Formats: sequence, structure tokens, C-alpha cells
Amino acid sequence: MPSPSAASAMDLTPIDKSASILVTGHRGLVGSAVVRKLRSLGYANLLLRTHSELDLTSQSAVDAFFDAHKPNYVILAAAKVGGIHANNTFPADFITINIQIQTNVITSAFKHNTAKLLFLGSSCIYPKFAPQPIPESALLTAPLEPTNEWYAIAKIAGIKMCQAFRIQHSFNAISAMPTNLYGPNDNFHPENSHVLPALLRRFHEAKTNIVDEVVVWGSGTPLREFLHVDDLADALVFMLENYSGLEHVNVGSGKEVSIKELAELIKEVVGYQGKIVWDSSKPDGTPRKLMDSSKLATLGWEPKISLKEGLEDTYRWYLENVVAQQ
Repeated sequence: MPSPSAASAMDLTPIDKSASILVTGHRGLVGSAVVRKLRSLGYANLLLRTHSELDLTSQSAVDAFFDAHKPNYVILAAAKVGGIHANNTFPADFITINIQIQTNVITSAFKHNTAKLLFLGSSCIYPKFAPQPIPESALLTAPLEPTNEWYAIAKIAGIKMCQAFRIQHSFNAISAMPTNLYGPNDNFHPENSHVLPALLRRFHEAKTNIVDEVVVWGSGTPLREFLHVDDLADALVFMLENYSGLEHVNVGSGKEVSIKELAELIKEVVGYQGKIVWDSSKPDGTPRKLMDSSKLATLGWEPKISLKEGLEDTYRWYLENVVAQQ
């Protein structure tokens, strides 16, 4: 059995432009950004399948796909995701579906000799009261935030699967833990979305319907870090070529903003003229969540898109692709 240090010394050669790359979840927030990035760099041999074309929760279907196509690289971005309300309402779905997807893709990638797999986690894997900024070493050191523990436990299982296959089989599987993401192809559902797209939609609809006030859940005091998904996609391609280690890697912007400040900035970007009312009877979630992304910075990567610039880009996409379709 190779040691973790031996396993981390795996090949770090650039990816050949002709390599076949499977991007799961390619129509989602992360997957679509990864596809945009890869295509912009000249990668044309991308393996993309919708859920109806390939059910990732079916072990037999996933194995048959890998047997037929034998992808050289895999970016595992498919997941069942949602905000506090969705996690609380559908806990069985969040833990079961995510574990099924991860298990099927990781085991098939190993079985069919994929050169490298990159697994996408989430910052919610860390304890509710983790040290700030949150280092990779904080994983499994204290209890999770109860409102999304089902999703978090599934993602932790994915990290550990990658580590286990690396240790036992020298399989080149790595994990990236992005902070809160936003951007084109985000989920703008009024109930099952994360805070940033939910607020953007709410302010837009209030502006359109000439509503005097917008009620926002919580106190507005929690601090959050946001990363534009195009920055994440850039980081993931960077990691495929420059990182091969046992430990997962945080990917963040390094900047935090209060939910109140975020709401005010979205209000400005949307052009809403009414007032914001805070409903403190609703849950805040984790009080603060800033990632320590110094490990990735040491490797030579840093984000490029500011929050305001990213919000303006996201609002344009929302108007062109959500509002225009209504």
C-alpha cells in the first residue's frame, strides 16, 4: 500500500488538448462553467450527458458508460444541491442521491483506468464553529451546521472515497472544496435556491412589481464568502494540471461580506428603490464561513472577478435566460 506522501507524487503533466474529459453535471452552475473554461482553452473532446442520457445514480448505467467511453479525466460536478429550506425538507434525498452519484462515478473511473478524477465538495463540510478562516485541517473536528448536515456528510464521504482509492490503489483522485458560488446557470428557484440567487430574484421581482419592501430571512449579520463560478472553473483546470495530493483543497475568494451588505449590493445592482426588512425569526445558518485558500494560493492560483462585477454579470444572465423565458 503506498503511503499518502508517495501517492501525492503522481504525475503533474499538462492535459493534452485531445484528452477525453467527462464533466458530470455539465448543465449546472459548476459544470457549465467548467465546460465554458475547457472549450475556451481548446479542449474539444468533452463527454457531456444529461440526466436522461445517463443516470448517475444507476451503478450499471455509469459502469457501462465508462466501459464504452473510457474518459481520460473526470470532473465530478454533478450533485443534488439546495439551500436551507431544501436541505431541511428533503434530507433523505440529499444524503442518498449524492452518495450514489459519487460512489458510482469514482469506482467506475478507477475500474476503467481514468488518469485523474477531480471531486467537487462544498464549504459546508466544515464544522459550524470552525476556526476562521477555515483551514483544510478543520474537517471532522466538530459538529456540522444542522441545517445542511445531510448534504455535508455526503460530500465528506466523497472526499474520503477519493483519499481511500488514492491510498489503497494509487488512483489519482483529488478533491476541491469551493466556497459559496454564484453566476450563470445558478438556481433561481424562489424556495430551493441559495441566498445570493434567491435575493437577486426577490429584488428583481420587487422592482418589477413595484413593491415597497423586501423581507429577507435572518438578521443580516452572518458573514459569507462568495466566488464567481468562472473563477472556480479556472481554479479547477489549474488543479488538474498542478495538484496531486491526498488532502482536499479549499477554493475561495478570500473576501467576506455580511448578508446585509450583500443584500444592499444586490439591491443596487438590480436597481430596486424600496426598503429591506429583516425577519430575525428565521434561521441565520452558520454565523461566519470564510475559507483559508492559502494552500491554493501557494500553488499559484488567485481569483480575478470582484463581487460587484460578478453580480452584474449574474444579473445580466438572469435577465436574458430566466426572465426572458417567463
